[in-house]
Amino acid sequence: MTYSVSPIGFVRSCFKEKFAIPRQPQLAPAARGVLELVAPFDQGDAVQGLEQVSHVWLLFLFHQALEEKPRLKVRPPRLGGNKSMGVFATRATHRPNGIGQSVVKLDKVEANRLWISGIDLLDGTPILDIKPYVPYADIIDKASNSIASAAPQLIPVQWADSALQQAHGHAQRLEEPLVELIEQCLAQDPRPAYQTPAPEREYGAQFWDVDVRWHYPTPELIRVLEVILAPDL
Repeated sequence: MTYSVSPIGFVRSCFKEKFAIPRQPQLAPAARGVLELVAPFDQGDAVQGLEQVSHVWLLFLFHQALEEKPRLKVRPPRLGGNKSMGVFATRATHRPNGIGQSVVKLDKVEANRLWISGIDLLDGTPILDIKPYVPYADIIDKASNSIASAAPQLIPVQWADSALQQAHGHAQRLEEPLVELIEQCLAQDPRPAYQTPAPEREYGAQFWDVDVRWHYPTPELIRVLEVILAPDL
């Protein structure tokens, strides 16, 4: 049997590319976006009551990772990308139906949009459904997962003086917590776990409309080098 689904909205996100997006929601509280609802869900009736809710579950499509042939095994980044596991034992983006889920903070409710934070969603992500987070049912005190028993260890993030000044300037222009966003995302160490970066190698990612460049003076330290407007803007 086959079923068809249609998005109820799309996310306008601070993340414009997949690289450097946190691998789970809530790891970067400064990561913000807006869920823009589409007809007929954009008239206010569908979100009535959500102002009483602090967090919501979002069901979405990994729209840039859809595949025709399903994978039975994947290589999770959490395990360094060099060990395979059954797809259903992971939260890898390569899902049989391309469906993901995230719990995000609900900051503001409007008739046709939801303002959300703590997100791990790429700009343009199609949303399939919204469900309120229910603490008494969704928190399981004795739950366990020996594959991912604790949050990833954070890596220190330092700034070049000029880069920090640039980031503060863009943060003021955007009216967004850009410095915090960059620090929270880079502290997750977005490079592949199997990769040992050379100090001269630079990495980059786009947050909102700025390009952020950084390098690793040592394998266990990030230094932000530059924060400038993305060239295509």
